[in-house]
Amino acid sequence: MGILSRIGIALDSDLLKQFDRSIGRQGYTNRSEAFRDLIRDRLVTEETAAPDATVVGTVTLIYDHHAHGVTEKLTELQHAHHELVVSTSHAHLDHESCLEVLIVHGKSVHVEQFAGRLISLKGVQHGRLVMTVPAHSLDHHVKNGHPQNHKH
Repeated sequence: MGILSRIGIALDSDLLKQFDRSIGRQGYTNRSEAFRDLIRDRLVTEETAAPDATVVGTVTLIYDHHAHGVTEKLTELQHAHHELVVSTSHAHLDHESCLEVLIVHGKSVHVEQFAGRLISLKGVQHGRLVMTVPAHSLDHHVKNGHPQNHKH
């Protein structure tokens, strides 16, 4: 972490009250850390948007294992893109529903395409991709004057 800088911002009082309630529910003890997290989240969003950014993430899937062929198709896709899959975890939620979480790693564009194919399979009831980059990647990019679209 670098030298701390103090800044001042002007906010509508009602917006600030809503923000304070929100960060209080999340367990923040002060605004500074909440603002730092918002800024980090914005930088991660920008970094992962670059197609050539190297990302890590999770693909979370809820699916009906009785749906015709969904289990086999999920397995086939994962094998076809094994270079992106670091690990998987599978849980049975009830008689019909399964939860599968994949840890993925690769170029942003490839991870997004892979996740989209998994999520769009017939039988998948809900899916979500979450991508991030290691903190040192953000630090490196910001220090070098280009917080986004940096090639690794």
